[in-house]
Amino acid sequence: MFPKTFLLILFLNFVSYSYGQKAKKFFRKDYTYLEEVKSFYKIHATPRGWSDAKQVCALEAATFFYPENDEEARVVLSFWKENKPKIKQIWIGISDLLVEGVFKTVDGRPISEVYTNWAFSEPNDHGRNEDCVHLNLDNGQINDFICGVHNYFICKKSLDTLEWNFNCDMPNLDYTLSSDIGKCYKLHTTPLKWNEAYAICELEQSSLAVINNKRERDFLVKLAESTPRPRVKTQYQRGIYHLGFHNKLNQGWQTVKGTPLNVENDAWFDNYEPDLPIDHDECGSMFYTGRLINTDCDMKSFYICEHQPDHVTPASITLSDQPYVGGGTDVL
Repeated sequence: MFPKTFLLILFLNFVSYSYGQKAKKFFRKDYTYLEEVKSFYKIHATPRGWSDAKQVCALEAATFFYPENDEEARVVLSFWKENKPKIKQIWIGISDLLVEGVFKTVDGRPISEVYTNWAFSEPNDHGRNEDCVHLNLDNGQINDFICGVHNYFICKKSLDTLEWNFNCDMPNLDYTLSSDIGKCYKLHTTPLKWNEAYAICELEQSSLAVINNKRERDFLVKLAESTPRPRVKTQYQRGIYHLGFHNKLNQGWQTVKGTPLNVENDAWFDNYEPDLPIDHDECGSMFYTGRLINTDCDMKSFYICEHQPDHVTPASITLSDQPYVGGGTDVL
């Protein structure tokens, strides 16, 4: 039988992750809560193709919006017109990409279970190339269209699905707090170019990780060691991880926060070799041993994002002197 203390810890862990911000009705600063439909919404005014829009919503720990019913369609259309009245259509999270003619939502529901206000003679798969669905904001009708066309879209998070990473003070549960450093980290193992990695971290309300001292260097080295390195000999699989520094502006090496690259411990600063690679290698990375290197910005690599919780300061807490509030602590 488990001790009562252990069971209490498990319970607090679940409560903190699942209900941390429900009572406050808060998800992210860039999302608006609409009480009528008990959900959060964000208007994305940068047009994207349908698949990219779906990915953006997922990275924000949300869902590609589609109307559940006539009531939600009415509320969201009103919300959109108040904020973006000149935009007349948006993508919604419905397509028949998997099987032609079988329209489903991004979470696998048949369209018959949700909003089905098709325009006249739609869907018609015009040119046999219309597999994604957009919503006309003037009349509330939907229509199949070419998925690659760039359109505006909405991401949604319902209140009843809201979970909270209490230690990291964010909805993304994949981030883990290092109590010694006071930051949360996530190692991404889908190789991307430096600019792409930068954008993904931003979508997750984070930034590419920056090493400021030996403690952070050692932690990221252990984080890298915890991730198996594939044996295939491609460039991004040689143990290189994109980090948050660069010389893209030709103003000297600086962090993604706009400050000069600063390493407080001279004993390992020699590991940094800014003059070694060729001139066009203007993006910053880390070899799995902790050696900082500059790399080709177009090289696809793993990368590490960091998030600074508002309620945590570096080296200000230890596991022994703080109450348990749920969620992960050090990953190693």
